[in-house]
Amino acid sequence: MLHAASFRRLQGKTQLFPGHESDFFRNRLTHSLEVAQIAAGIARSINKQLADVSDLALIDVDLVQFAALAHDLGHPPFGHNGEAALDEVMLQYGGFEGNAQSLHILTSVERRQVTGQAGQPSTSFGLDLTARTLASVLKYDRAIPTKRRKNSKVLKGYYSSEREIVRRVKESVAPGRSGAIKTIECAIMDVADDIAYSTYDLEDSLHAHFLTPSELLRGLLMNKAVSASVLKQTNETLQKTRHSRVSKADLLEHASTALAFTVLPSPTSGTPVSRTLNAAMQGVAAYQRDRRLVEDGPQRSRFTAERVGRLLDGVEFAFNRKMPSLSTVRLGRNALLEVEIVKHLNYEMVIRSPRLAIPERRGKAIVAKLFRELVASKGTLLPSDWAARYNESTSAQQRMRVVCDFVAGMTDRYAVEVHDALFGAGKTIFKPM
Repeated sequence: MLHAASFRRLQGKTQLFPGHESDFFRNRLTHSLEVAQIAAGIARSINKQLADVSDLALIDVDLVQFAALAHDLGHPPFGHNGEAALDEVMLQYGGFEGNAQSLHILTSVERRQVTGQAGQPSTSFGLDLTARTLASVLKYDRAIPTKRRKNSKVLKGYYSSEREIVRRVKESVAPGRSGAIKTIECAIMDVADDIAYSTYDLEDSLHAHFLTPSELLRGLLMNKAVSASVLKQTNETLQKTRHSRVSKADLLEHASTALAFTVLPSPTSGTPVSRTLNAAMQGVAAYQRDRRLVEDGPQRSRFTAERVGRLLDGVEFAFNRKMPSLSTVRLGRNALLEVEIVKHLNYEMVIRSPRLAIPERRGKAIVAKLFRELVASKGTLLPSDWAARYNESTSAQQRMRVVCDFVAGMTDRYAVEVHDALFGAGKTIFKPM
């Protein structure tokens, strides 16, 4: 998988901030590497717990790392805005969703020819992976309808075209099991992903001087819309994972813990001057801590490392003796609260900020416009190998999926380059698509 072009292209896809803004910012590739390391740590920790149960039940660390490295393969250029753009234009042809696209790439798109009969190359593409390996990226075990109504939200799942593949995978991994499945490797990857992006997206935001811990807490305390959104989203996740809800009164306390921000109690006695001075000193201490996390790299790295360690300690594991492959992993309530609060705060105050909203809106428009122009060209603007796939397609749905796969595989830079070649300043004829 490390040799796959779709994996390499993750280096050119945005994680939170555009990569051209700073070499420090994470991209989808470096994010995937961090998720893989965290996932491996979780797997090794669980294996210590399983050592007394059975060697046969031990988790394959390599498979867990594969799941982590592959989990973002399907992300299109410009992140979730690119995903929304492609889903909108594919509503009548199977839709588009990042997790579904990851499975689709591994089974049908990646340009490693599958070996056919008598050792001869077949006409199929993909990475020719085992059922257990494919199951490790089956994060949402439900088929996305082929046709959906206009203005439908992005649905998480797998494409209807992969229905038979998923059936065979489930039959192999969990024989006799009815209903949705999620393997232990996939569950570990999912938890590791939550830990990674809720922590390192925050670190990138601090490095970018977008905000500080104090400003996050102030937004939660002073902005009613932010507070209501974070509370709603957090409680929805708690409900799905069968944890007790968090109250509005406790939200700020948990947010303070998540950001390792200690607020000293104000004295109830003393002169008005001393109480005012104490409050002022707390403000100065908070400001100094904020400056250190924004400007001091080692301090910021220590902050994130401590946070990852604390969240790893909050991982809960339940062994399934009847079917070890379906054992469960999740974050305990306090760790989950830390992840959800920071994740949603970062979304409300960074991702939805005007400075990011403009390039994200532009990215969505670029993806949609590229798709429509390539479709209108009936494949003539596609590179020769992609044009061959397009011309071999036997239905409108297949042809639309080929164009969608091509656009989804673009890096941010390449999407802008092709867009400018078609609609902007032009492009040399000696540089192929």
